Amino acid sequence: MPLKLPSPPYWAVIFSSQRSAADQGYANMAERMLRLAEVQPGYLGAESARDSAGFGITVSYWDSVEAIAAWRQHAEHLVAQKLGREVWYRDFSLKVARVERAHASGQGRDA
Repeated sequence: MPLKLPSPPYWAVIFSSQRSAADQGYANMAERMLRLAEVQPGYLGAESARDSAGFGITVSYWDSVEAIAAWRQHAEHLVAQKLGREVWYRDFSLKVARVERAHASGQGRDA
């Protein structure tokens, strides 16, 4: 089910990745990062999907670029980033975008 987010504007961090064959605690760390992000100031939610070949996209939503910057520098998140680069991801990209408009079924018009 799609997230219910506030009316724009807000920010989206789009993380696309291709997993490597290594597991080495990935699922536990992913769950820990989600729980930790949920309590960060400015966090609005996240949506994520991964296919059977290991390609995934996670979009996290934030109320400001300052909140995104703080999350990027969080000590435990820095550890996860390092493990991602060195162990878990064969390839990845990250994009940050400002959401100006949003629409979902049942809303009747653009928000």
